[in-house]
Amino acid sequence: MIQIPVKQAGTQLDKLLSKVARGQEVVIIGSDGSAFKLMALPRPPRPVFGSARGLVQIGPEFDEPIEGLEEYMP
Repeated sequence: MIQIPVKQAGTQLDKLLSKVARGQEVVIIGSDGSAFKLMALPRPPRPVFGSARGLVQIGPEFDEPIEGLEEYMP
């Protein structure tokens, strides 16, 4: 685990984020003694094209006019 003061963390943020991305723990220590842990968030899953194939079905009456809307039809 890496512990670093706030003043140093500000100048080395890129390096610290790279270390966190590789799995290292980084704790930033404030001037008042408070501690903050940097952590990487998981990436959201990417959608897979075609993954819903077969889950949606359109009934045979899909193109039929809707009752009560005849006056709006051309």
